[in-house]
Amino acid sequence: MKEIQAFAEQFQKEMGWVISEESFEKSRASLLNNYMLMTTEVGEVAEELRKGFNLTATYIQEGMEEEKAFELSKSQIKENIGKELADCLAYMLKFYNFFGIDAEESFYKKMEEVKNRKNKDIVKK
Repeated sequence: MKEIQAFAEQFQKEMGWVISEESFEKSRASLLNNYMLMTTEVGEVAEELRKGFNLTATYIQEGMEEEKAFELSKSQIKENIGKELADCLAYMLKFYNFFGIDAEESFYKKMEEVKNRKNKDIVKK
């Protein structure tokens, strides 16, 4: 994760896509803009999921078994959903880098916190 975070930081600098640190107002505007762009990418992930669910329903209506229809649909959206998730990750890494947060360390720390929660959701098995 450290490699990808460093790559993202350098790539975003090369492309001129860093969050402004010139002043509070410029940082604020840049942070809000990047947040909106990130949420747009999350919406595009949702669109790919919707496409996959609709494809699955169409295949089932055509007589295909549900699990086979779903597997076929997943394979058809895999590339595009991967691209949209990569866009989301790029924006997330931009925020990590702006705030000087080690993404890997933050992730593992949060997962440990979740693991030790007292009010965990009950998972059906």
